[in-house]
Amino acid sequence: MSQMKHLRQSEVPYSSHSIERRRMRRSFVSLELMYSGINGDDVLIGDGSAVDLSEGGVGIRGNCPVKIGMELTLFLYLPDEEEPLFVSEVIVSWTKGSLFGVELNGMSLRDGDRLRALLHAQSAAQAESVQ
Repeated sequence: MSQMKHLRQSEVPYSSHSIERRRMRRSFVSLELMYSGINGDDVLIGDGSAVDLSEGGVGIRGNCPVKIGMELTLFLYLPDEEEPLFVSEVIVSWTKGSLFGVELNGMSLRDGDRLRALLHAQSAAQAESVQ
C-alpha cells in the first residue's frame, strides 16, 4: 500500500538552525497518513505524509491547515501493513505552512509496540546505510 522512503539530509524539511525541543530521537520517513479534528464548528479531515517520526511525535506535511494546540486523531499507514496505526489523540505543537508537528498522546499498547518496531527497523536500516 504505502512505501517508506529514506530521506537524504538535503531533503530534511527542517532548518538546522531551528530550536530543538525533542526529547526522543527521530527517524526521517515518508509514510502516508490521514488526520481529523474539530476546527470551531467545522470538521477537518486531511491527508498528508509523515516526514519524521519518533515515539513522542510526528512531523507532518498536510493538505489541511491546522492550528497550534488543536487536538487531532491520526491514522498512520505503515509499510506492508493493511491496518493503519491509530492515535486517538495528538496535539499540534508547531506549524509552518503545510508542515506541522504533533505530540502523540493517546495510543493503544498494541499500536505503541507497532510504532517502536517500525522505529527500531528504521534505525537499523539507517545505521546500515551509513556503513
